[in-house]
Formats: sequence, C-alpha cells, structure tokens
Amino acid sequence: MEATMKSSLFSFALATSLTLMTGAAAAADRITGHHFATRSEAMAPNAMAATSQPLATQVALDIMQQGGNAIDAAIAANAVLGLVEPTGNGIGGDLFAIVWDAESQQLYGLNASGRSPQSLSLEYFTENGFDKIPARGVLPISVPGTVDGWFELHDKFGQLPMEKVLAPAIEYARQGFPVTEVIAYYFERNAAVIGDQPGFAEVFLKDGQPPQKGERFKNPDLANTLEKIAEQGRDVFYQGDIAKTISDFVAEHGGFLSYDDLAQHESSWVEPVSTNYRGYDLWELPPNTQGIAAQQILNMLENYDLAAMGFDSPEYIHHFVEAKKLAFADRAKYYADPEFSDVPVEGLLDKEYAKQRAQLIHPNRPAAAVEPGNPPTEGDTIYLTTADQQGNMVSLIQSNYRGMGSGVTPTGLGFVLQNRGELFALEDGHANVFEPGKRPFHTIIPAFVTKDDKPIMSYGVMGGATQPQMHAQILINIIDFGMNLQEAGDAPRILHTGSSQPTGEEMTDGGVISLENGFSAHTRRELIKMGHTLQEAVGPFGGYQAIWKNHEEDVYYGASESRKDGHAAGF
Repeated sequence: MEATMKSSLFSFALATSLTLMTGAAAAADRITGHHFATRSEAMAPNAMAATSQPLATQVALDIMQQGGNAIDAAIAANAVLGLVEPTGNGIGGDLFAIVWDAESQQLYGLNASGRSPQSLSLEYFTENGFDKIPARGVLPISVPGTVDGWFELHDKFGQLPMEKVLAPAIEYARQGFPVTEVIAYYFERNAAVIGDQPGFAEVFLKDGQPPQKGERFKNPDLANTLEKIAEQGRDVFYQGDIAKTISDFVAEHGGFLSYDDLAQHESSWVEPVSTNYRGYDLWELPPNTQGIAAQQILNMLENYDLAAMGFDSPEYIHHFVEAKKLAFADRAKYYADPEFSDVPVEGLLDKEYAKQRAQLIHPNRPAAAVEPGNPPTEGDTIYLTTADQQGNMVSLIQSNYRGMGSGVTPTGLGFVLQNRGELFALEDGHANVFEPGKRPFHTIIPAFVTKDDKPIMSYGVMGGATQPQMHAQILINIIDFGMNLQEAGDAPRILHTGSSQPTGEEMTDGGVISLENGFSAHTRRELIKMGHTLQEAVGPFGGYQAIWKNHEEDVYYGASESRKDGHAAGF
C-alpha cells in the first residue's frame, strides 16, 4: 500500500509539473474556439479526405477530381499510406471498413482480416513452452487481408480502374517521397526493435539506419508489387507469384503461413451494429473486432449527466474509466471470431444490461478488479476517411499491428508481414484461443455515425486498445461537451491501461490512468485521492481523422489529428 501511494504521489508530482509547464498553455493564440484547438475544421462543398499523411490526403482528392468516388479515393490513399507510413500499415496487414453507399442509402461493413495458418496448432505453442505468442518473427504472422479488402470494396463500389487507383502509390514508390517528422520518429523506434528480422534491413534501412526526417525514401520493390496487383488483380497476391514468394520466405525462416493459407483467404461482408447515444446512432463492426466496446462504454455513460459533470472534472474521468473497465472485462471474455465462438453481440449492447453494469460503478472509488457480465443472449495503425460529391462516405482503418508488424519482409516485395496472431490467447477453452484457420481478436475499428437515418460522421482513432476509448470520447466531446469536429480530436484525452485482455491477462490492481496535458492539477489530485493511479505517457493517445456531413448546407467538414503528420482537405 505504502509503495503504491509513493508511486502515485511521484506520478502526480511529475504530472503536475508537466501540466504547469505545458498543460494549460495553448499551442497558439486562436481567436475562436477552445484553447486546445490547433486549427479550424476544413470545409468543402464537394468532397473531403482526412488522412495521417499529407501526400495521401492529396492523392485521395486527386482521384475524386479524376472522376473516382470516395471508395476509389480511400483505396488510393491507403496504398499511398502503406508506402509513406509503413510504420503503421501496409499490404502485409489487415483492413476493416464501413461504407455509406449514396445510391442504396445504407451502410455496408467489410471485415478484411486474415486467419491463422492451418498447419499451426495450439499444441505447438504449449509443447514448446510458450505462455504467449511472440510479438515478432514468423510465429505471429496471419494471412494479410488488405489486398483482398481493396478488391472487395472496388468490385462493389469502385468507379475508376484499379490501375488508375494504384498509380499514385506506384509513382511515389519509384520516385521517392520525403519522410515526415512523426513517421521518421516511428521508423527509428521500429528499426531498433525489428531491424534484425529477415529481409527488413534490405528494404527499410540504408547503411543500417532508418530514413530520417526530410530524407527522400524510395521503395522500388513495393512499386513492382503494386504494379502486379494493379495489372493482374488480387489473385496474383493470393494465388500467384506474390503468394509463392511470401510462403517460401516464411517457410525458409521456420514459419507456418503457407501458399494454401493465402489461396483460401476471403474477406467477409458483415452487418454493422449500432447503439443510440443521446439521439445519435454509433455504428461499429462486430467481433472479431473490438468496436462494440465503444458502444458498451457509451451505453453505460448514457445513464449519467456528463455535461453537468464537466469535461475537466474528476467525476467525468472517474466514471469514464470505470465504464471502460466494465466494457473491457466483457471484451476480454467474449470478443472473438464468431465463426468459432458464439459472441452475444445483441446482449452486450442491450440497454438494460448496460444499466445493470453501470450500477457497479462506485461514485468515488475505483474498482481494482472487474468481472465480466452475463449479457442476455438472443439467437499502430492508420485511419482514413473520404467523402465524395455523390454522398458516398468511407470509414477505413488498416494496420500491421505493433507499428511495423512482425518485421519479416519477404525478399523483393517491399512490405512487412503483420503480427496479428500475437492477439490470440493460449488458454484452452478461451473464446479467443488459438486455433488453425481462425481470425484473431482485432483492435482496429472504423466508426460511423448516423442521425435520423442520414449519414452524419465517419471517423476513427488508431492505436490498439486506445481506439474504443477514443471513439467514445470523441462522441462525448461533441454531444455532451459541445465541441466541434476538430476540437473533439484536439481535446486532451483520457487513457486507461491495465484492463483484462482477450489474450488472457487479468486486471487485479485497477490499472493506470494517463491524462494528456490540458487536464488540470486539481482534477489529477482528486483522482489520486479517490484511489486511482496516474502515470505519465507520451504518444499512446491515438490518431484521429473525421468527416462530418452538414446536410442543411450540403457541406463537408473535415478534421485531422494534430498529434500526427496529416491533415484534412477538400474541394
């Protein structure tokens, strides 16, 4: 107890000193808006794109100006991001998307995540002494789903030929692009951890060093790969030369992902699920993603008057964190591949169930441990969003996991393979236990908001377990605290870590709260007095992009993450 108190007081002292130095200060004196706002929302009458890298945003707009729609633009931007921000995504990873189709006036959900190798078993891990799946190397590699996801989206909604959609990424890969500041930082961090993985140095290091800020980086191998995909379609990736190269390289280094695993892969069109929060419908994709955790948090918090509590208040932060703990306890137990486990989605989103769970929140004392509920039963990442003149809107998220994934980089292809398989549990009987041909629990989640059956907002926040917490906070900032689209993302964020996990870990100490600069010393002090542990954190608060449709004026608003390198723009 004494050690915990000393740790908390030290963390509080550090947090307070940082707050006094920087927390209350705005980056610049703006004449309008909240003091923490970095810029105004972007506005345009015809189209909008928001990504985490300026070149990708520009490419999305160029594609729409050439006659492409929001779906073409999203694919093109994602391809460029895989080149210019390989520290978060690429064609060796997975993809999820929610699309508002203007013609049919409805939402579509795409799960383009891959499955575990058929030849790898739970027994392999247990017999070889693993208590968890490694983060790097060949063992956590699952089938990359992104390329198939692109073609599913394109076949259903696209307008321009794929050769034109992928042309900008191919050109930048050949000619090179200047590496931006935040991406250069993550290049260095990834290289320190996975620089020795097979094939990595040949593509991403020069004389043993990662690219620096402003350095013009080229990736001719990726240009060749994308050119093959543009000309020959998705089959060259899953059943052709690329598939053979991937499987041979993985096998050479002792891995299990095979040609057959790639050849059998297919994406799934799924029904997005919704919950209503104070008149707005938040749509997420069902498991194997964690999107419904954001909805569970909001369902519980709807029982409280957050606006009366106030944004920078210990009461709001306390209730938010406790609701998150409860939602994540359910996430740890129930969220898994629905083809292998009966996930009670309707019960988890039931309003009465949320009310019962909310009653477990003590008004001024944090829970050290939280049990999952019994819902009623019936029957590092990039995020981007685009919107076009026809009214189509795309919410798309894509990732390797842990930045640059497994680090394993097949010869001549120009991209790393993801390590999503790390997110399986190794506990026999767990819903998310490793099984051959199974999709792992997934952290990446796109979001969409409608009101009165009209599309209002496509948005997302990258960053592992940060994502559902920030999905909820963004909506709370807009609906309860009256912030605009940009302010909702610029506002300081609350991050709780240490909850029970789908990989088997259990919370026993209440976890830790990290607050961004901007929350007051008073609020931090009161949270510690309640019994919360506060800890400084730099960088894990996510990356936000959003588009809002103003139907009255027929105008798009765009917002982009000030913590990243990108921006929102339109025409």
